[in-house]
Amino acid sequence: MTFEFATAGRIIFGGGSLAQVGSLAAELGQRALVVGGGSPERLTPLLARLEPARVSPHTFSVPGEPTIELIAAGLEQARDADCRLVVAMGGGSALDAGKAIAALLNNPGEPLDYLEVVGKGRPLLHPAAPLIAIPTTAGTGSEVTRNAVLGVPSEGVKVSMRSPLMLPRIALIDPELAYSLPPEVTASTGLDALTQCLEPLVSPFANPLTDAICREGLRRAAHSLRRAYAHSHDAAARRDMALASLSGGLALANAKLGAVHGFAGPLGGMIRAPHGSICAALLPAVTRANITALEARNPTSPALERYRQAAAILTEDPAATAEDAVSWIETLCADLKVSPLSSFGLGEGQIAEAVAKARRSSSMKGNPIELSEVELARILQLAS
Repeated sequence: MTFEFATAGRIIFGGGSLAQVGSLAAELGQRALVVGGGSPERLTPLLARLEPARVSPHTFSVPGEPTIELIAAGLEQARDADCRLVVAMGGGSALDAGKAIAALLNNPGEPLDYLEVVGKGRPLLHPAAPLIAIPTTAGTGSEVTRNAVLGVPSEGVKVSMRSPLMLPRIALIDPELAYSLPPEVTASTGLDALTQCLEPLVSPFANPLTDAICREGLRRAAHSLRRAYAHSHDAAARRDMALASLSGGLALANAKLGAVHGFAGPLGGMIRAPHGSICAALLPAVTRANITALEARNPTSPALERYRQAAAILTEDPAATAEDAVSWIETLCADLKVSPLSSFGLGEGQIAEAVAKARRSSSMKGNPIELSEVELARILQLAS
């Protein structure tokens, strides 16, 4: 048995832990590029803790999912202000932008030099600048992953800049920061977290450490996602979802993802939809397609047993079958009012293009079985 497990240099978890950010940042630098989302006022609690610690903040806004052009603008601002530290606070878009900017601060060139699929795919030569990653949603687990997903508008795709040297120096997870999330964001990000615990569990790259993390993440998401959706200030539910998201990030960074995320990157460049919403719409159809394909073409695959284990966790029924996982996920998505991909503009005429792009995606390498073009197209039809 051979495997590698890498994660952020330090993980700090707990309600109210944002209070520590001033002293943590002061240990890493005196001038910080503070990367946030599209609502600058949400950075107020963070900025209020940096200034007394004598850390000079220079804010940079990420109003949507990051593109290579936005990363270039953030990099220019960081260099002009002589920032040697990045503090990113927000959803996955803000954290991915922070990771990309921190990486390029210490490495020459532009984002396309390091991007997969449509870029040059060069390896980073130097560790990224120190980064403190602070999630405000419970979904992507980006605070502990080694990649940043960036849009390339000219190619109509989203692809990753990826390297172990991009892992944040500190991941600071404060579940209280998610209290203000509206139900629809809780649903889409929470289903992304659940997906990122399920896909690495059935991945051919799974290992004993990621297995344990995935199972714990699935258990917490199954127990608490509906509660967090219905009661935004439920402290125990928010804590569980933050742990599920963290678990998914730890797992995917070390065991890869699958077809849900294999589609999510290309679709994110083709339609205007949040990443979590795309994953939520795809999860039931991908799970069903994988189980059906495994039963037909590789019935002895260990992935089928892993789907059965996932079903037992999700349903709390030790006798559950793999198919029960699909039924449970379909019911959850209905309860959380998940929107179909067609509501975001995906049309029948785009399916062939999405399938072609998805087959090139790095995430497809983690799917438990290779799906045909017909199977992939059927997934999109069911998810629309």
